[in-house]
Amino acid sequence: MNDFIPISQPSITQKDIDYVTDAVKSGWVSSLGKYLEIFEEKFARFAGTRYAITTANGTTALHLALVALGIKAGDEVIIPDFTFVATANAVKYTGATVVCVDIEAGSLCIDPECIEKAITDRTRAIIPVHVYGHPADMVQIMDIARKHNLYVIEDAAESHGAEVLGKRVGSLADCGVFSFYGNKIITSGEGGMITTDDSDLNERIRVLRDHAMSKEKRYWHDMLGFNYRMTNLQAALGVAQLERIDEIVARKREIFSAYRKRLSGDKRIRMNQEADWAKNVYWMVCVEIDGFGEAERDLLMQRLKQKGIDSRPYFYPVSDLPMYEKALTPVAHAVYQRGINLPSYFDIEDAAIGYVCDTLLGILDEMKA
Repeated sequence: MNDFIPISQPSITQKDIDYVTDAVKSGWVSSLGKYLEIFEEKFARFAGTRYAITTANGTTALHLALVALGIKAGDEVIIPDFTFVATANAVKYTGATVVCVDIEAGSLCIDPECIEKAITDRTRAIIPVHVYGHPADMVQIMDIARKHNLYVIEDAAESHGAEVLGKRVGSLADCGVFSFYGNKIITSGEGGMITTDDSDLNERIRVLRDHAMSKEKRYWHDMLGFNYRMTNLQAALGVAQLERIDEIVARKREIFSAYRKRLSGDKRIRMNQEADWAKNVYWMVCVEIDGFGEAERDLLMQRLKQKGIDSRPYFYPVSDLPMYEKALTPVAHAVYQRGINLPSYFDIEDAAIGYVCDTLLGILDEMKA
């Protein structure tokens, strides 16, 4: 067992090295090359969509999707108050207003009832976030969206392979957005992907991604575009990782089961949930400590680090950040104070999981005393 157990690290195999080396040797190291096409084709097949479009990272994927759907200043976009800030920032980049709503305590995902209450005549889109590996309730969310004629963008950055009623995330709305940052289910170092079944949306995204250059007239640009392209090197790593994704997801579920076996009997601890209609891929193992506030949570993390165990706090509510409007979201504000993520990377050993659990329980006993 290592002296320090990190919260996350990528699983790199010889195949990853071979594919990236092949991309380097080919000379196609920028935004053209065979691995980009392969990655898009294979990821679309994996997600269950007609199209998949690579991007520079997950944030650019969110921004591209919003722009391609016509979201602009004066519009409102509803997001959960409990998410990584990129979800909100991408909306703000368009000039639209971020509307934060509360989450469900069980899934930690956006609460459909709160979405319904937040809709105004300016609302144009909803971005449900599949948090920590658990999908949002897309059946209810899509019913609400159809009723009010709203776009839906799935933020699936943390949930590659998660399912709702047997259908994979990324295939359940107008489009889905994924991240391949180094700590994600699969990685391309940096990188993102947009999935969709809409051929027109696919074309708009591809044009906008490449400076909105005309297909008929080279170096002619009739609208504002972006340089949001992935490189062939990143795609090579992504392809190799994608070929192992079923194995990786299965291992993530095994890791969570090992944690649950050791911790779920302790009444002080609440762990990740899995709705009966969902498949959770457990990107991060979540632990919420009953009765904890932010100070106690931070002390727990400090004590874990002293014992050689990395951890990370839950996300701050977006509405608490100075760039955004305050929101009344009691569930999001309660859970962020008491929740942490524990090490759950692919190669973590069972002995390390046991050490993390024993150490966590020991520290809780000391803190209670």
